[in-house]
Amino acid sequence: MNKHVKNVTPEATDLSRRSFLVGTAATGLVLGYAGVPGIDAAAAAAPANFEPSVWYAIAPDGLVTVTCGKADMGQHIASTMAQIVCEELGAKWSDMRVALASNDPKFNDPVLGAQITGGSWSTMMNFEAMSRAGAAGRIALTEAAAAAMGLPPYFKDQLVVRDSMVSHPKSKKQMSFADIVKSGKATKTFTPDELKAIKLKTPDQYTMIGVSVPQLDIPSKTNGTAKYGIDVMLPGMAYGAIVTPPVRYGATVKSVDDSAAKSVPGFIKAVILDDKTQTTSGWVVAVANTYANAKKAAAALKIAYDGGPNAKVSSQSLLDEAKRLQKLEDSGQFFVKDGDPQAAFGSAAKVVEAEYTTSINIHAPMEPMNATAEFKGDILHIYSGNQFATRSGAIAAGAAGIDPKFVVMHQLWLGGGFGRRLDADMMIPAVQAAKAVGKPVKVIYTRENDMTMDFSRPLTYQKVKAGVDGDGKLVALSHDVVSAWPTARWGIPDFLTPSVDKKGPLDSFTVNGADFFYTVPNHYVRAIKNELAHNATPSGQLRSVAPGWTFWAVESMIDEIAAATGKDPAQFRIALLDGKGKNDGGAQRLRNTLLAAMGLSGYGTRQLPKGEGMGVACVSSQERATASWTACVAHVAVAPSGEVTVKKLTVATDVGTQVHPDNIRAQVEGAALWGLSLAMYEKATLKDGGIEQANFDSYTPLRMSQMPEVAVAVIANGEKATGVGEPAVTVVAPAIGNAIFNASGARIRALPITAEAVKGAMKA
Repeated sequence: MNKHVKNVTPEATDLSRRSFLVGTAATGLVLGYAGVPGIDAAAAAAPANFEPSVWYAIAPDGLVTVTCGKADMGQHIASTMAQIVCEELGAKWSDMRVALASNDPKFNDPVLGAQITGGSWSTMMNFEAMSRAGAAGRIALTEAAAAAMGLPPYFKDQLVVRDSMVSHPKSKKQMSFADIVKSGKATKTFTPDELKAIKLKTPDQYTMIGVSVPQLDIPSKTNGTAKYGIDVMLPGMAYGAIVTPPVRYGATVKSVDDSAAKSVPGFIKAVILDDKTQTTSGWVVAVANTYANAKKAAAALKIAYDGGPNAKVSSQSLLDEAKRLQKLEDSGQFFVKDGDPQAAFGSAAKVVEAEYTTSINIHAPMEPMNATAEFKGDILHIYSGNQFATRSGAIAAGAAGIDPKFVVMHQLWLGGGFGRRLDADMMIPAVQAAKAVGKPVKVIYTRENDMTMDFSRPLTYQKVKAGVDGDGKLVALSHDVVSAWPTARWGIPDFLTPSVDKKGPLDSFTVNGADFFYTVPNHYVRAIKNELAHNATPSGQLRSVAPGWTFWAVESMIDEIAAATGKDPAQFRIALLDGKGKNDGGAQRLRNTLLAAMGLSGYGTRQLPKGEGMGVACVSSQERATASWTACVAHVAVAPSGEVTVKKLTVATDVGTQVHPDNIRAQVEGAALWGLSLAMYEKATLKDGGIEQANFDSYTPLRMSQMPEVAVAVIANGEKATGVGEPAVTVVAPAIGNAIFNASGARIRALPITAEAVKGAMKA
């Protein structure tokens, strides 16, 4: 994780206790900080677990439970963390188990940083730390086994650790992990410096990494024992159904008439949210004894609203404001400022300009937002699946009006997240309803609540201008990006980036990707905050974040320049990826993925039928410092009506070290299809301050019948592991747009791509 994320912690804590403590007398991991009553004497006297780190423990029966500090929303990251530990520990895969971390400060690791899941960072940022944790455990077990077997200390180097056994081949003595733990002889501790000094395996020594082992979470998810937030049941629990205003943000409740709701069986109370965190605005919660009755009561409430300052805002007004801001020379801050593009434009042989737009997009995970809140004395317990425990605990505390240290978060499996559960709005009605009625309350959003109150991907407007010299070489590019600033909304200064023009911090998560790996001597990128959009459509991080729109503009413009200079767009990119200066290393890896995608797809090797075309794009998502290298060749057919059929997507990605090959392919395939869905089918609109699309009849993601063929090439070269969950999202839309141009001559600059737009561009 980059420096702007790594240092985010909820409070200052003593980090010394987070060294990997091996062989302590702990009796197990306690989630939360209020203590767990009811531990009897027999349990207290039971053999202790062996806990090489806060991230895993080995029980006396030999089972290894890895605690995952990342949200698992179907991407199997918990199993991935276990696989990394297992490789260095030397455990048998069938002995591995997974658990999900709470918000206990001990899990805010000084190396791994805040508990946040996003940006395709999880494997990339955790691989080495979890490897060292596993290796430390192996070393401690080996020394303990040597002592228990009566071997001289210098014999420990002769021991072999494999399949949860420590063996001494010469004497044929061996001990299982279970017996070592029960012996109580594992007492070694490691300082951070000692951990860093451990020699890890090299890729040629791996026996677990690179193997598609069974995912540990699948059995419980298929037999129904895995618990999601929506599954939580507590004694005496009530249910809350929310009523949201017609305006996305800024409305207030003037009055509530609950007279009709009182006739609903089991109705308890209508609670008007007083949200000091300013996450929600104008919400009411109907509380009842069942969810069905809570929904009936919510429907019976008569609520009067003041629509607030955003009651007349529309998608068009957001776009108009974005264009106005872009024209102001002094608006925004610079993210990239290399050379002098304006001077270069003046002497350029040719200048190409274009405007690119993307619409509002909604997350819509299958498990709608939910949370259950319970007060136990001074302690607030929150049960929910979330992607940002560090921040969510503070939001829950703010909603309750208590110190965050009195909040215990119980992390559960997520039925989809995609960035939506980085926000904790679902906790606020649960917390305030539970406080108001004096009993646990579970709040479940309807699909309509979920969509109309989504922290959406923002509407964006981008203006790109490029200049080429007499040889057709790109010499200058300026890129203005106007949008709401999702990360700035969080109010966490460490997540913002200092602007290069010293005008103050900017939200780099709105412009990442625009700092590409092409060599362009004169390059400006300006990040401009659209305050109107920021306030009227409080935006969040949707899978792929800024590169989902910045690469739409960059990779479309690269194609436009190639066309204007009569060059093949793929070869034009290859020439730009020369690896000069700051692009050393990264450009070469990106070029390799492009070549791999071209080769697998057969780009340029055959004559396509009339109305068909291939288009290319290559990206370095997410952030430049944590880039993943991905390229796509899209093959499309365009009908005279403008209808586009995506026939095939060929994606190549450089993953460095691949932990689980099958899972990597699944993630890349899913990301590519998500990118296709955003490119062709998904659009939300704002009218009179509210999102118009409330369910899947009007917000229409990719359907099964629209699936193209997807081919994936994975480059595993033993380099540091990269992220795979999001990059392919960002590369598909521009590849499709470029393919449409090659098939029909229609240049598309707005997402989603519609038949009407294609037909209009064909005529033009």
